[in-house]
Amino acid sequence: MLASGLLLVALLACLTVMVLMSVWQQRKSKGKLPPGPTPLPFIGNYLQLNTEQMYNSLMKVSQGVAFSNGERAKQLRRFSITTLRDFGVGKRGIEERIQEEAGFLTEVLRGTRGANIDPTFFLSRTVSNVISSIVFGDRFDYEDKEFLSLLRMMLGSFQFTATSMGQLYEMFPSVMKHLPGPQQQAFKELQGLEDFIAKKVEHNQRTLDPSSPRDFIDSFLIRMREEEKNPNTEFYLKNLVLTTLNLFFAGTETVSTTLRYGFLLLMKHPEVEAKVHEEIDRVIGKNRQPKFEDRAKMPYTEAVIHEMQRFGDMIPLGVARRVTKDTKFRDFILPKGTEVFPLLGSVLRDSRFFSNPRDFNPQHFLDEKGQFKKSDAFVPFSIGKRYCFGEGLARMELFLFLTTIMQNFRFKSPQSPKDINVSPKHVGFATIPPNYTMSFLPR
Repeated sequence: MLASGLLLVALLACLTVMVLMSVWQQRKSKGKLPPGPTPLPFIGNYLQLNTEQMYNSLMKVSQGVAFSNGERAKQLRRFSITTLRDFGVGKRGIEERIQEEAGFLTEVLRGTRGANIDPTFFLSRTVSNVISSIVFGDRFDYEDKEFLSLLRMMLGSFQFTATSMGQLYEMFPSVMKHLPGPQQQAFKELQGLEDFIAKKVEHNQRTLDPSSPRDFIDSFLIRMREEEKNPNTEFYLKNLVLTTLNLFFAGTETVSTTLRYGFLLLMKHPEVEAKVHEEIDRVIGKNRQPKFEDRAKMPYTEAVIHEMQRFGDMIPLGVARRVTKDTKFRDFILPKGTEVFPLLGSVLRDSRFFSNPRDFNPQHFLDEKGQFKKSDAFVPFSIGKRYCFGEGLARMELFLFLTTIMQNFRFKSPQSPKDINVSPKHVGFATIPPNYTMSFLPR
């Protein structure tokens, strides 16, 4: 009993010392870091964050605060951008692949015969097949059980990042991975995705023809061979699996979730849906597939897509950045190594740029003549050197998938527009729209 009492006293003493040291360090740097609540040892400012509403909490803490990659990121990013271009991203080749996939989706939606369905996996199968054709060299059949399992794992992992436990894990991964909880299921899902990609890599290794790369994996394997004598190379098996996983995951979830949120918003605002239908009928008609070049003649549809992205705010915190050297920002100094989260949502919902930022309103991107109007505050793909390099592909997919679907169908909700709730299900490191069902009625 006495020993345990002494241990408790010792622990309290250690904690007190650490708190005092933390306060001293904070005061020592006073006038350098932006103002903010004093962080505690180990847990930092976690107690000031409401993990159910992480974005709002960070906006409050941000009244000046910085959260506490290198050559690897630069090399892998540069390689990924070049390889995606080699396989047609940004060119006519990938547009034809998207059009083909949009055609498959149209036929599947016709097969639902106007029944109420959850659109989640209808959309994710279609979007995922575009990036799959690049990274794996082929598309999946929509009924492929392994494919559906992969999509469920991706959806589960993506939704986990928006929960309070997901955010806790992002902050304390070394601790959370040893504790019981829902994060263990997320680990299993991510491991399942890794295992699938590792299997694909093994197959490509056995059948590789260095003179004729079939997909992203082949291109990476060829680069690995070229650099196998370089002791500092970033092109090795583990990085191949993780880079492929990043492309597969990001190329599936962000666009499909944006479309899913967008359909709900259009059902909430049938007058917007009607205007898009009118523009599609006038510019494209009903006898040919939409083309990406049609976008220039369709300012209203373009404004609607931008407003879907702005309102949906898929990745509100952006990707964490790290200060590479002591950096002066206004009157403050951010020390080298400081992690900074760009709160993209703070710009996408800034009333100085968007008159009614909490409302879904395509007029945010239209001028007084009804022409499309760009905005410097439109940053869903982030900005700077770490902007999303899949931006061009995502823009093309959003336009072609939306216009093809709306050329062929009108949307119907089992609820009246006034009863449709468009508030997100979760907002964390990702924004997750609410679950819903809808029917696709042929036009």
